[in-house]
Amino acid sequence: MLTKTKTISPPKNAIWQGIKAELPITIGVIPFGLIYGVLGLSAGLTPLQAQAMSSIVFAGSAQFLGAQLISGGTPLPVLWLTTLIVNLRHVLYSTALGPDVQHLSRTWRWLLAYLLTDEAYAATAVHYGNKQIPLAHKHYFWLGAGFTLWGTWQLSTAVGILLGTQVPPEWGLDFTLALTFIGIVVPSLKDRPNTMAALSAGLVAVLASSLPYKLGLMLATLTGIAVGVWLENRKK
Repeated sequence: MLTKTKTISPPKNAIWQGIKAELPITIGVIPFGLIYGVLGLSAGLTPLQAQAMSSIVFAGSAQFLGAQLISGGTPLPVLWLTTLIVNLRHVLYSTALGPDVQHLSRTWRWLLAYLLTDEAYAATAVHYGNKQIPLAHKHYFWLGAGFTLWGTWQLSTAVGILLGTQVPPEWGLDFTLALTFIGIVVPSLKDRPNTMAALSAGLVAVLASSLPYKLGLMLATLTGIAVGVWLENRKK
């Protein structure tokens, strides 16, 4: 008796590969989404605004920084510029993967650009680096990885917002923002350029903390980038 074997189409197979590659990474993303949801409310955002930031901005570090700037009454132009600077690393990600998606339609490229986060890039770059896999369906892997992270971030933010509504304001959870950034930054301090960039940015942030509209954060960011790039160029 013959039995029919169900075959999975290459696009669906690539999507599932992307999902499976991203799932272990989401374990580390969930706590940050929870913390952001709580801090978003403490910064003065409504639950809808906090959730909308996760959906529209969809960038953890920019959201944490944006929430802090909003709580300080920072003007929108300064807020936009600061978060833009923080997210400049995405230009490097898109530059690395861009040549491999030039054959796709503009709609596909805009969608994949929206889903391009640190975690999605980590899995997708490895997949695109495997030249034995045909290019034709690789973007479905990116889609699967990106949407897995997107869904995890939205759900963890929503749970954080729900928890935040139960936390009394007098608890003062602002300190968790600093702890969160320490948890993000410390693992990346593996060489001299990164370490000196972090130290110089931290020093400037402390010295310039009295500047209005949180401008000290922007100055610290630019200083860290400048120091890191300068030391990186000296290695070449």
